[in-house]
Formats: sequence, structure tokens, C-alpha cells
Amino acid sequence: MLGITSEHGAINYSDEVLANIVGVSTMECYGVVGMASKNAKDGLWELLKVESLNRGVRIHNKDNKLFIELYIIVEYGTKISVIANNIIQKIKYHVENYTGLKVASITVNVQGVRV
Repeated sequence: MLGITSEHGAINYSDEVLANIVGVSTMECYGVVGMASKNAKDGLWELLKVESLNRGVRIHNKDNKLFIELYIIVEYGTKISVIANNIIQKIKYHVENYTGLKVASITVNVQGVRV
């Protein structure tokens, strides 16, 4: 749980809520096919369904700053560096705008390319 406290009270966000914001923001970016998660059974990366986008996101909190790591699959023929930069900008804007929490870093891991 991560939260903000002010003179009016406190707001706490679960990791799942923050991961959902990150997952939805990522899926809005051009060139992203989907979020990826490692299949525990066979160790392969799989494309996640829309209902479980938060499984492709890891969030760590240190000194009230978020460190976000996400795993994606991109569309073949797109420039990965441009996609990653768009994702980083969109996630930082959405998380900070919606929650008031500060994002320290965002790491985008490309786990596959789909045609």
C-alpha cells in the first residue's frame, strides 16, 4: 500500500490499482500488442488478457517514490525505442495525475514481437 497524507486525511492505493493504471495506460500506446507475464509452469512468456494486465507490471516503493517495471509484447515493424518512450511518458503522466504519487523510474522490458 502506498498513499498520500494531507491535513484533510489519507489516501492509500493498493499495488493492484496502480498496476491497473499502468497496464491500461500501456495498452493505449501505439505498437503495443499486449502485456506479458512469465508462465510459471513452463517458464515461457505469455500474452495477457485484458482482465489481467496488472500481472505484467511490477511496482516497488522507496521513500514515497514509485519504481515501475513492465513487460510488453510489441507489434512487428514498429520502432521499439519510440514505443518505449511513449509508454514511459504516458505512464508517468497518468500515475502522477490520477494519484498524486511521484514516479522515480519506469523500466520497459520488451518480451516479444508479434506480427
